[in-house]
Amino acid sequence: MTEKVWFITGTSRGFGREWTIAALERGDKVAATARDVATLDDLVGKFGDALLPLRLDVTDRDADFAAVRQAHDHFGRLDIVVNNAGYGQFGMLEELSEEQARAQIETNVFGALWITQAALPYLRAQRSGHIIQVSSIGGIVAFPNLSMYHASKWALEGLSQSLAQEVADFGIHVTLIEPGGFSTDWAGPSSKHTTQLSAYDELREKNEKWRAERMAKPGDPQASARAIMKVIDAPEPPLRVFFGDGPLQLAKADYDGRLANWEKWQPVASEAQG
Repeated sequence: MTEKVWFITGTSRGFGREWTIAALERGDKVAATARDVATLDDLVGKFGDALLPLRLDVTDRDADFAAVRQAHDHFGRLDIVVNNAGYGQFGMLEELSEEQARAQIETNVFGALWITQAALPYLRAQRSGHIIQVSSIGGIVAFPNLSMYHASKWALEGLSQSLAQEVADFGIHVTLIEPGGFSTDWAGPSSKHTTQLSAYDELREKNEKWRAERMAKPGDPQASARAIMKVIDAPEPPLRVFFGDGPLQLAKADYDGRLANWEKWQPVASEAQG
């Protein structure tokens, strides 16, 4: 198997760390970004020069371009670009502050946009590459108390579907990874929370119970590393792929409801045509 060069954001924990380890263990090279690169010290000690740790806040566009350039210059090429950095903003829409709303989009959407823009000239020049966008089942369906998070992931979904069509002729693949619930700290230390309004307490409690039921058997991040390698090594990788057992049924129920609703209201749609 030909050695590959990865650029992965958000590698201090969760998917980013597990995928970094998996890539290094199979002999690939990785430029790994984190806000605190000290979290990568153990991997540097184990894998040496195969790992390039880069301190990065993905909301800084200039720093994103500089990091991608440094990774390319250091390893001589880029093969796989993984936009994994992101977090979950919890809170009802009415509770969101402007700062919280903007920060969610800056990280989850613009961070991925800047890294992708920075990498594309190199991938186009070599006429190959694979861009992995870490989305979520929350990029397909939506639940209460996560409106701004859903907004960010739905934006990433549309951006990436359009991007895939723009870069296909250059030999570049785009894949959206859409995980369900996994044993990461996405809903823990990495998450942000609004100041809660008591008017939503009943809905919040009901939603938390439902989420706890869904997370009764969370996915294993280490197992996800084996799965991502199958996506990476596929001759024709998918535009979208779920990670975990739960997302497919959630998506089917949501899309069945959408189709039924659109069919029901098609007479009004036709009336609007004139």
